Parts: sequence; C-alpha cells; structure tokens
Amino acid sequence: MITVNNLTPDSACRTFFNNDIYFSAFCNAVLFNGRQLISAQNLIHYENDSAVIINDTKKVEDKKRRRDIIVRGDIHGIYCLFGIEHQSTIDQEMVIRCGNYEMMEYLKQIKKGEKVIPQVMIVFYTGDRKWNALLRLSDYFEIPEELKEYVNDWKIKVVDVKEINTSKIKDEQTRYFIEAIQAMYKGNFEGLHRKIKMNRDNLIYAAIITRSLDLIKDLPEGDEIDMCEGMERMAEGFRNEGRKEGLMEGEKREKKMTLLSQLKVKLGNVSNQLEQAIQNSSMEKLNTLTLAIFDITSEEDVLKIIN
Repeated sequence: MITVNNLTPDSACRTFFNNDIYFSAFCNAVLFNGRQLISAQNLIHYENDSAVIINDTKKVEDKKRRRDIIVRGDIHGIYCLFGIEHQSTIDQEMVIRCGNYEMMEYLKQIKKGEKVIPQVMIVFYTGDRKWNALLRLSDYFEIPEELKEYVNDWKIKVVDVKEINTSKIKDEQTRYFIEAIQAMYKGNFEGLHRKIKMNRDNLIYAAIITRSLDLIKDLPEGDEIDMCEGMERMAEGFRNEGRKEGLMEGEKREKKMTLLSQLKVKLGNVSNQLEQAIQNSSMEKLNTLTLAIFDITSEEDVLKIIN
C-alpha cells in the first residue's frame, strides 16, 4: 500500500513508469502507434545522472540533472535508450534542457569508451493547460537563409496526456491510468463507468497528478478497485464538496481549445501572443469572443475583445 503524503505529481509519475510493462505499453503507443516494438522483458533501468559544468564569468557551477525515467531496450536487436521526462507545467526551456541531457549522455558514453547508442526522450506533459512551448531549437531564433544548412537543430517529442489516443495502448492498466487522468481533468466520468478493475495505487497516482486526491477519499482496500466505483466516488466528491469550479475549469479549457481552432481556420495562423492572451482570458471574455467569432478578420479584432 502506498503512502501518499509525500508524493508529488513528478514522483507519482516516476513511480508508475518504473513498472516496465507500463513503460513499454506507453512508449509503444505514443511512439509507434501501438506497434509492439519495445518489449518489457528486455528493458534495463539505466543510470541517468548527468553532471553539467557551466562556466559563467569565472564562476563554475556544478549542477546535477536527472531525467525522470531512462531505460535501455532494443528494437530489432539494436540497443536504444528510452526516457520519459514528466512535466506538470509548461517549460519554455524544454528543448534546450532535453538537448543538454542527451548530449551529456553521449559524451559520457564516449568518455567510458562505450558504443554510442541512440536516445529517444518523451516529454510527458500532464498539466491542465494546452502545451504552448517551443518544440524545436530552430524556433528560438531567426536563421539567415544562407546559414540554415549549417545550424544544427534539435527537436523534442511532447505527449500531452489530454490528447492521447488510449485505443493504441495495449496494456489495460496503462490505458486505465491515462483514461483516469483524462476523466479527472474533464470532470466527466461517464465514459469510465464500466466494469473494469484498475490497480488501486494507479488510480491514486492519477489523482495526485491531477491534484484531485481529495476527491477519492476512503477508497476500498485491496490491490484492485472497480473503476466504476472509483470514478463514482470522484464524481460524488465533486458534488459533495461543491467542486463546481472543477467542472467550470474543464468547460473553460474546452472553450479555449475550440476558439483557438476556429481562429486558426479563420486567420490561417495564431501567434503565440494571441494564444497566450486567450489562455489568460476570463470565461466572460471567452463567451463574448464566441459570439463575435464570425466577425473576426484579424488578431487585432480578437485582442480588442479579450483585453
């Protein structure tokens, strides 16, 4: 039985993915569209400390960096490193952080005289907002056309828990875990009201990640619980504790996503500034924008409404 007092979203996610079956099922779903290329039986947990020396105006700072989960596996007999870096908040430096992790690992392998093996890191984002940080190093700066072929690029794979197609996840417990997180964020548990058995600890991890632990009080003892019962307890928590704001936040997120999609269709593109403005808007402003959406012809029109 787990003790939840000291668990954070990071530690809950890390504990869940320390299970090789869950780790491989998740990676196969988000990297290979459900194809079973990574085998849980072949995974080896990997030492992932990286010492980073930064020389800044004669001041040397030794920073320890640790990726959440990194394992060694193989695809078709070729060894690879697979990592999961959990993010509960949006990090504008994520591309550079991931690039730093991976290059330090390659350098460590070379210094040890080992064969350099490829790495794939998944940024697993579980925040309630839509990920809006950059995904490629080249997006951080302007590159003169003449230099584009010479400037090295770097990209990251961000997986937003709210957008995962769970039908691609072959392991049941991993699928229930992701579906539980999605349901908790939406405040809509109807889709989970079916007779399935979920690992009790995994439901608790999902509640910790979504900061909804107070809504599943007094869970029944045992290794597994009926998902229907667990979700009903959560729905009851919303009702009994007056958590209408949770439902309103879910409605607000959906409205923001819908408006951004509509604006992208109407305007062809949406700047980061406008997207951030919409993310920070009140429900009242969003409703006003919804009514005026057909009259919008430019970003300036939108900003006049929501500012």
